[in-house]
This record gives sequence, C-alpha cells and structure tokens, in this order.
Amino acid sequence: MYKFYLGDIRIDDITSSWDDAIKRKIIPNETIGFILEYRKANFLIPVSFYKRIPAYYLKHPEIFNGKRIAILTTNPKVIFIPLLVEIEDQGYQTKPFSTEEAAIRWIKKL
Repeated sequence: MYKFYLGDIRIDDITSSWDDAIKRKIIPNETIGFILEYRKANFLIPVSFYKRIPAYYLKHPEIFNGKRIAILTTNPKVIFIPLLVEIEDQGYQTKPFSTEEAAIRWIKKL
C-alpha cells in the first residue's frame, strides 16, 4: 500500500492520515507492507517528537504488526526522523529508501 505526502508535514498530519485510513477501512487485510512517499515533503517535526511515530504504530498492532514500512525520501532533512524511528521498531520494521525499486524489493523481502 502506498501513502503519499506533499508539502510541509507535521506529526499530526501523519497520525491523522493513518487514523482516516483505519476508520475508512481502506487498508486491505492482505497488505504486506507500506511505502510512505515523502520525496516531495518536508518534515516540520521537532526531533524530540520522533517517538510519537513508533508509539502510534504500536497502538495499532492489527495494522502494523509484522509489516514493513518503507519511507521514500531523498531529502537529508527528512531522512533523520525515519532513521530514529527505525531504532524504535517493535513488531514491525521501518527503513528509509531513496528509490521506489529498492523499497519494493525490501517490502517483498527479495
């Protein structure tokens, strides 16, 4: 499953978009992973807030447990937060990528 983010992104943009997807039940049960497209986005997230992202994933094990979450970005200012989130992974895996092809291979475990 793909999620696209554009422009300035705050922590509430991330959690509210997931809340909406969960509420609307648009995440297929057979989803093996997520590709989060941030290449046209800019994080306006204080570094001290990064733990809110893995905390959110942990609150929704029915969605994220056992899944891989690939973060697509080429912006050095954006990659820092996903690297910190990766350290906190529990029950799911996250990893930043600069290309869609590499992200897809990782999601598919190729």
